[in-house]
Amino acid sequence: MKYIFIFEITIPEEMKKALFTCFFLIVNVAAYSAVDSLIVRTTAGLVQGSGGDIHVFKGIPYAAPPVGNLRWKEPQPVTPWEGVRKCTVFGPNAMQMPPIPSNAYGPEILIPKEGQISEDCLYLNIWAPAQLNGKKRPVIVVIHGGGFTAGSGSIALLNGEELAKKGVVVVSINYRLGIFGFLAHPELSAESPHHVSGNYGILDQIAALKWVKENITSFGGDPDNITAQGGSAGSCSIQVMVVSPLAKGLFRRVISESGSSFKPEVTPQLKDAEQEGLTTMNKLSAHTTAEMRAIPADKLLENNPRRPPLIDGYVLPDRQINIFLQGKQNDVDLLIGYNEGDGFMEEAPLPAATFIAEAKRKFGSSADTFLRIYPAGNDEEAAQSQQHISRDLTFAWESYIWAKLQSQKGQSKVYFYYFRRGAPGQPYYGAFHGSQGAYAFHNLHKWDRPFEAWDETLSKDMSSYWVNFAATGDPNGKNLPDWPRFIAQGTKVLELGDQIKVKPLPAMPSFGFFEKDPRVALTGTKK
Repeated sequence: MKYIFIFEITIPEEMKKALFTCFFLIVNVAAYSAVDSLIVRTTAGLVQGSGGDIHVFKGIPYAAPPVGNLRWKEPQPVTPWEGVRKCTVFGPNAMQMPPIPSNAYGPEILIPKEGQISEDCLYLNIWAPAQLNGKKRPVIVVIHGGGFTAGSGSIALLNGEELAKKGVVVVSINYRLGIFGFLAHPELSAESPHHVSGNYGILDQIAALKWVKENITSFGGDPDNITAQGGSAGSCSIQVMVVSPLAKGLFRRVISESGSSFKPEVTPQLKDAEQEGLTTMNKLSAHTTAEMRAIPADKLLENNPRRPPLIDGYVLPDRQINIFLQGKQNDVDLLIGYNEGDGFMEEAPLPAATFIAEAKRKFGSSADTFLRIYPAGNDEEAAQSQQHISRDLTFAWESYIWAKLQSQKGQSKVYFYYFRRGAPGQPYYGAFHGSQGAYAFHNLHKWDRPFEAWDETLSKDMSSYWVNFAATGDPNGKNLPDWPRFIAQGTKVLELGDQIKVKPLPAMPSFGFFEKDPRVALTGTKK
């Protein structure tokens, strides 16, 4: 015989509310688990991404929108939100002119045509492996290039999914550009608690790195193993952060692709930048910063000159080379290099006869040596030599100086590459400035070019070098050609071209001709 006993229990109203709350939380936790950790908690609130083996989060705000009274202010904290914020679409691109494909720079290398352009631009994107296997992943934070006037973290060839498949967490960011990111002005400096202005774009990058440091564990990343990666202006930005006390401890390694800014004319002083800001305000018929903040963003883009980071005594305490020479830089591992096709010419090249005459006038008895390095047998060869001079005395020279000073003044490892593989197809542009990115991110499938089997192999190996370096500070790994550490006396670099091989740095004959002491070539004056 079975007996069933029924007890009636009176539950106080307060306990009923508590039980209901617990039930609600359990149901929601179960719902979050059902999407396999695609809902992640950040310091500002919950975000929801998308994906399968790779989880993708797009358009996560890392700072408050820099609009209205926050235009030309340091980035401010994000206002926390309630509920779950859906992060499946890229955030707006920073204010810039709409993208127009030109020559080698097709739609894959520019910001997406359909993307919104807005002052409200401080967003980042994350690609993270779904399976963590109980360990934290190395993190690569991508700082895009674009001459400090263009670019975005949503560019197709910088998509982080393929690198994430190799076991890293990839973060790409947007930051303020042009007049919004780098305008200096005496009134702006006066209202700043640090009495500076002009480096807002760099401060955005530092704020993004701090966000990554605080939040990336929730996405499976290791906050103590962050690599800052950038090309062109992105690399120049990273160099500023390498010498900035504000960025100390925010990243452990650096990947620099065709970008450095040691030359004094590239990095102005605050007072000079403030004077340029006064001129800009006068041209806009504005009398106060309040009036400047009231001008529509589109109008500020008109006739807007390029403004680089500046020496303000706060973000950037001194010229970069001085900080390195004193050994005061943030000591980080460095993977650095440049492309065979780097170099810019703002004016038409000189004909061969004029180029030769100028060489003889300028170099006298050394002209024959100069013309052996930069031949001018005909107008076409002379034009190519002038392009090479631009490359060697900017991208090659400054990358070499960065590598040399880091290896001599720091304790961390340095690896140097030389990229010379031109994407196949017509028109053929060679290994042009920025073309290495698609190979390093293993994104050739996103570029409309008739790539060959070797291109795929090169891209696979390059991306593995990059991932290995981010993980350990050493790019070498299984089934990869050996890449020796950079030593200034030996200048051995890894050529990434029609084959992968170790060779002397190609620009060394040029360096030997132009200067023995780097500070002379960089400043134009004796020390």
